[in-house]
Amino acid sequence: MKQLVFIHGRSQAGKDAATLKATWIDAWKKGLAKSGLELPIPEERIRFPYYGDTLQQMVDGASAEEAAKIIVRGAQDDTAAQAFLSAMLQEYIDAANISDEEIEQELDPADAAVIERGPQNWRWVQAVLRAIDKHTDGGSAMIALLTNDVHQYLSKPNLRAHIEDGVLQAMDLARENVVVAHSLGTVVGYTLLRRLEKEGQAWRVPLLVTLGSPLGIRALRGKLRPIGHPASVTAWFNAYDPNDVVSLNPLDKDNFAITPAIENKGDVDNWTDNQHGIIGYLDDKVVAKRIYDALV
Repeated sequence: MKQLVFIHGRSQAGKDAATLKATWIDAWKKGLAKSGLELPIPEERIRFPYYGDTLQQMVDGASAEEAAKIIVRGAQDDTAAQAFLSAMLQEYIDAANISDEEIEQELDPADAAVIERGPQNWRWVQAVLRAIDKHTDGGSAMIALLTNDVHQYLSKPNLRAHIEDGVLQAMDLARENVVVAHSLGTVVGYTLLRRLEKEGQAWRVPLLVTLGSPLGIRALRGKLRPIGHPASVTAWFNAYDPNDVVSLNPLDKDNFAITPAIENKGDVDNWTDNQHGIIGYLDDKVVAKRIYDALV
């Protein structure tokens, strides 16, 4: 008997877990309907571990835009966070082909010639984020939040254990667990499955689905070395919208080279405002069908 485990991403703080689960299921139902299908399992066998409030506590309830500013400023006082922010920003600069001239145009003219480049300089960081916004339709806040979440999750053992143990409670050793993870949840799901592998726990995951995943970002991948295909996972399917700033790179041989290789679907048309929302992934016809097929 199989069950489905949903692992959510960020921006879920203060929300009701049951309502969120219903939102995910409803979006999946819409995707299934495009193939003339209905839910293959009862909703009681769909698990939705919730950890949103744990993440939000790190920025004390601030809005996304305010939190992004708090996070970037805070990185100036944390050497490791500063280095990670620098690597993340540089990767987005490279991906968007943002020139030094474009960044300088976002600086005060009096600062452009003398300001020190790097995350230690708040004005330079602001200029980079403004330049990124012009290339990503306002994606800089999401990038800053993602950077913080990943850094906090991977660098704070207690936080990581709290989140992973919560997700672990949703898994069932006696059943096959189809795992569908979104955004930061893909990092949580991947690291948890690798941890269980090292601990020798015999979980069975016929399919791991990652949606809008940042795992292909080099700066993030470097924190996960050595990477590998979780032993408990039979197949891994990754889907993303090419305009989703979080899923900067596909999980292919150039960005996440593991054996067996991950199957990528890079043509999702995520209709949500930031091209990253989970409902815009789960109602995709192909994504919905892949989850269905793994459960029947």
